[in-house]
Amino acid sequence: MRIFRLSSVAPRIFQSNHYATLSPAATIAGALQEHINSPSPNSGKKIHADIIKTGFRPNLNISIKLLILHLKCGCMTYARQVFDELPKPTLSAYNYMISGYLKQGLVKQCLLLVQRMAFSGEKADGYTLSMVLKASSSSSTSLGSLCRLVHARIIKGHVELDNVLVTALVDAYVKSGKLECARTVFETMKDESVVCSTSMISGYMNQGLVEDAEEIFDKTRVKDIVVYNAMVEGLSRTGETAKRAVEMYVSMQRAGFHPNISSFASVIGACSVLTAREVGMQVHGQVMKSGVYEHIKMGSSLLDMYAKCGGIDDARRVFDQMQERNVFSWTSMIDGYGKNGNPEEALELFAKMKEVNIAPNYVTFLGALSACSHSGLVEKGYEVFESMQRDYSMRPKMEHYACMVDLMGRAGDLSKAFEFVRAMPERPNSDVWAALLSSCRLHGNVDIASAAASELFKLNADKRPGAYIALSNVLASAGKWEKVSEIRDVMKARKIPKNIGRSWISADKAQ
Repeated sequence: MRIFRLSSVAPRIFQSNHYATLSPAATIAGALQEHINSPSPNSGKKIHADIIKTGFRPNLNISIKLLILHLKCGCMTYARQVFDELPKPTLSAYNYMISGYLKQGLVKQCLLLVQRMAFSGEKADGYTLSMVLKASSSSSTSLGSLCRLVHARIIKGHVELDNVLVTALVDAYVKSGKLECARTVFETMKDESVVCSTSMISGYMNQGLVEDAEEIFDKTRVKDIVVYNAMVEGLSRTGETAKRAVEMYVSMQRAGFHPNISSFASVIGACSVLTAREVGMQVHGQVMKSGVYEHIKMGSSLLDMYAKCGGIDDARRVFDQMQERNVFSWTSMIDGYGKNGNPEEALELFAKMKEVNIAPNYVTFLGALSACSHSGLVEKGYEVFESMQRDYSMRPKMEHYACMVDLMGRAGDLSKAFEFVRAMPERPNSDVWAALLSSCRLHGNVDIASAAASELFKLNADKRPGAYIALSNVLASAGKWEKVSEIRDVMKARKIPKNIGRSWISADKAQ
């Protein structure tokens, strides 16, 4: 072996004589540690180059430091080379390498290394298992099964359940939908963790278990803005709980937390569900004062809220003020115009969107087709529909087919709509047949209505009470009262209720 040239490393790196009396190994270890601690560790790679040039054989301590150095520099190839040259990788070496892969998003390599570690006989610790759970959460692995395997390894191996491991296990169980298992692990925590609480709240909210989420929130003594945001976001999803989302948003501020982008987006979403325009305007004022008004997420949320509350001019004002727009911003504005009775403006904006090279998505096309339907522009609708595959290689979904059927049906061309449905490349779903049946009701076509209703009942006989009513009305309009009685008898026999229609308006300013 060639003699290690200390002069090629130490004096070049250290200006003092502090390392002069140390062995070459201690000198190199000290030099590497300084580079590891440095905000710019890349220059430390020169030490590795000198080690290779001189033929010096690094000990385990130096090898681990070289591994850490390359990982900190993001050089996964060199890090893996150092790892593979270890005679017998230690647990810490495995953990450093697994963690490095995980930080770089290299999930497959991460899990393969975990597998190699298991085959080598090296026993995983809590940190290893927490990384396995994090890696699996971001991959297509069957997370539920893996959670149970890791949990079993923890119990059998007497691995200490520290906060890091508990948090990872709870989060993995939540993401796999195993909320009961997640709650069991959550209850074993010795010290309260707001991160775990937030994960449990999000899991419960995702499954509509609002009371369970509120229970966790109430039990969380030390709260932060993230846990408040989880509550506001979860409550904002339905009309039954959206008002409580606004109340939670107010409580968050009374507790001393200033809203951030996530807070604003969630409460604006609640205002959209409630069509609470005045509350939305107050939040808009807060957004403008907060310094995040120019963020694209804020503009998209606000214009969507105004559009859903009927304030289409306010929505357009927000849209025009946005410094940056994405496909979601354009889609919300197009959809808003369509739903507020401005189909011409919707189609004009759709054309302008393509002019500025913003590629529409499936929802954008749905909004454009809906606008064509409401304005009776059949030919334009065909053009939009055909451009999906022709110009953007987007295969139409059932919603788009249903929209086209509605477009032709509204225009009175029921035969053409029926032929369109029968020529579909996929089997029509209940929404498509329902759209055709609705059009038949509008124009009183008994034959096509009967055919559409028959297909609809085959697909969803018990969950479409409106279909029975629609067919009954078509038959009644044609004077076929015996058939009407038959339909009513079938509904009674199958215990299909006629839902009572309801509508509501805001009366805050009623005199």
